[in-house]
Amino acid sequence: MPDARWDAPREGPRSVRAHSGPRTGPGSAAPPADEPADRAGPGARRGRPLLGTGLLVTAGLLALAVWASLAFGSGDAATGDVLGVLFDRDLSDKGQLIIWEERVPRTVAGLMTGVALGLAGAVMQGVARNPLADPGILGVNAGASVAVVGAIGLLGLGSPSAYIWFALLGAFAATVLVYSVGSLGRDGATPVKLALAGAATTAILGSVTTAILLTDRQVFDRFRFWKVGSLAGRDAELLWQALPFIAVGVVLALAQGPRLNALSLGDDIARALGQRVGAARLVSAATVMLLCGTATAVVGPIGFVGLVVPHAARMFTGPDYRWILPYSALLAPALMLVSDIVGRVIARPGEVQVGIVTAVVGAVPFVILVRRRHLVEL
Repeated sequence: MPDARWDAPREGPRSVRAHSGPRTGPGSAAPPADEPADRAGPGARRGRPLLGTGLLVTAGLLALAVWASLAFGSGDAATGDVLGVLFDRDLSDKGQLIIWEERVPRTVAGLMTGVALGLAGAVMQGVARNPLADPGILGVNAGASVAVVGAIGLLGLGSPSAYIWFALLGAFAATVLVYSVGSLGRDGATPVKLALAGAATTAILGSVTTAILLTDRQVFDRFRFWKVGSLAGRDAELLWQALPFIAVGVVLALAQGPRLNALSLGDDIARALGQRVGAARLVSAATVMLLCGTATAVVGPIGFVGLVVPHAARMFTGPDYRWILPYSALLAPALMLVSDIVGRVIARPGEVQVGIVTAVVGAVPFVILVRRRHLVEL
């Protein structure tokens, strides 16, 4: 009589193991750190060719925004003068002079600061695992603001090229303070502790800034034009001073993609994937300080760009930060330039500062993000 043990089909255990999902025991191999989790999302399963094509289309939209920034404005310059500035410059022509002296610097400023704010916002949301995280969460804007107020009030500096170094120093000091306070305790710098430390630092530095402004009217008159956020009046010297800091920050941010993929899964999983969580957060904080601090020093605090743009990129790319970062680097300057164009056109012969326009444009997406339940945590 045959033994029943040997009559049972041998495919059963094998088939069960094949459909039971990936093994997570101590002997199982962990997926590579640069592979994002397979979470639901509108762009989670898009292939690289489609994402690459989308990136080219986004670059084309940015080029169109650059052209519009040079061609449209409150000055007396025709769109044909843009070609003259690019290929046959004649600064004796009034239209070309307006474009070269006024629109080119503000367009370059919008490109530089837009890239910086978009990347800084994406890095912050990845590190904090919070969809509502903004570069200001580390107190960067508050630190730069109090340093600028001190430079204007104590040293009498009045131009952005003069106090850019103070803004960078204030942003650096605020970032170090927030990270030091958030690192206290047994668990180190967790996202919640960093957010609380950033909020407390922002409140304290904001109070110091307000106290200085209320006691000196001249400082307030100079500071209020910088505080609102504007691309106007940024000369070439200021942009050349800011370029090295933004360039270094861009390189660091784009290199953080695989690490942000791991950090967005949680600290424990990131450590299991071989990431050094503390070092990754430190590099990310330095990246945000360089990008957001320099952008704030150049054009003043600009709201909602670093918050909304990474979500717009994520709607197409899914949760993979290797694609979110380059998309954010292209979409953010396009938003900055379009907002600046709108501000120049709607209030002729004057203009509405770009910081006001971005706040109006970003308010509606911000409310939508708050109401979407599946974006409570990235």
